Amino acid sequence: MGDQKSMSHEATLSLHAGAGPRSIGAPASSPPVMATSFFTHPDAVGFSANDLDEAAPHFYTRWSNPTLELLESRLAALDAGEAALSFASGMAAISALFLDRLTSGDHLVLSNVCYAGVAELAHDILPKHGIIVTPVDTSSLEAVAAAMRPNTKLVHIETPANPILRLADIAAIAAIAHAGGAELSVDATIATPLGTKPLVLGADYVVHSLTKYICGHGDALGGAVIGRQERLAVLRKDSLIHLGGSLSPFAAWLILRGMETLAPRMAMHEANARRVEVFLAAHLKVQSVFWPGSPRHPQHDLAVRQMRNFSGLLAFTAKGEGGALARQLAERLRVVSYAVSLGKTKSLLFYIPTDDILRSSFHLEGEGARSYRDWAADGVFRFSVGLEDPNDLIADLEQALG
Repeated sequence: MGDQKSMSHEATLSLHAGAGPRSIGAPASSPPVMATSFFTHPDAVGFSANDLDEAAPHFYTRWSNPTLELLESRLAALDAGEAALSFASGMAAISALFLDRLTSGDHLVLSNVCYAGVAELAHDILPKHGIIVTPVDTSSLEAVAAAMRPNTKLVHIETPANPILRLADIAAIAAIAHAGGAELSVDATIATPLGTKPLVLGADYVVHSLTKYICGHGDALGGAVIGRQERLAVLRKDSLIHLGGSLSPFAAWLILRGMETLAPRMAMHEANARRVEVFLAAHLKVQSVFWPGSPRHPQHDLAVRQMRNFSGLLAFTAKGEGGALARQLAERLRVVSYAVSLGKTKSLLFYIPTDDILRSSFHLEGEGARSYRDWAADGVFRFSVGLEDPNDLIADLEQALG
């Protein structure tokens, strides 16, 4: 890893962290992609990944690769972690972490509102392996504490939570998890390392979908887990290598390129979201708007304590029937794209009907369903505010909302 003693700011780390010492003739731009399998002296690495140790050279790209190593070093530096491990997608990262830390008979406490793929993994796949899952409203510390069991091995939270941007207190939940003998993992995809540093607040792992803000351009899939060196060495040997969800070197290069503008992009995402939130909050067709940076967010005080950048994702609900408004926006929007995903340079908006997501992904009933409806009503519009001029975004919303 390059000398990071002179790198104390994130904008510099996102450009230079992990780079080796400079040499004559070395490129000043991003390093070339090492998109090949590696062959070394037969005594350097054993045939089996079970023989892999920290001193092993790059041998096979599914195990490690110079381009991935640079990406991982940079991610670890940004998240104030000892090490990082990259994966082919955010889902690959979370699946690998869950299957590494949990086995038959173990118990997982999970945010009951989180990325739909994670919720479906927990509800549909993990129980087949004998893993017990308890979804809870992790904005309630009492609910988290009540969900803990003697066999709880992992608490996984997402903050802000997709799609309603509900927050969870990382430091307080870390204390609850550790008191119960469990570890805490935090999906900080929406916040990014510039918004929240979960490891500093007591988490054991932080997970990112690199596909979103960290890449930022919508042209590469990737995921990462950041944490302690010894934990991630085990995760590499067991879950990455044997489950096979390795990141391609070219995707890693695209993500590294995107990371170079992470700091200015996040500043623009936040500034644009602030303008758009004010406009939507005053619009006659909008019932409520949720953005952690706004005093109108019910957990704004926690956001101020826990986040240094409030990101560019907001959510809003309609006063009328949400589905009808969604169709109208899909037909009329010209600058904003009616599309899924988030964290791209271009603005994206998508409607998520409450009945659909409660049934298909979250499996919420009773108080959990009522709590979700308090935020999302009959459906929530997830709006990933991009880097366009905010005046153009507001004008587009104004004409589309009518």
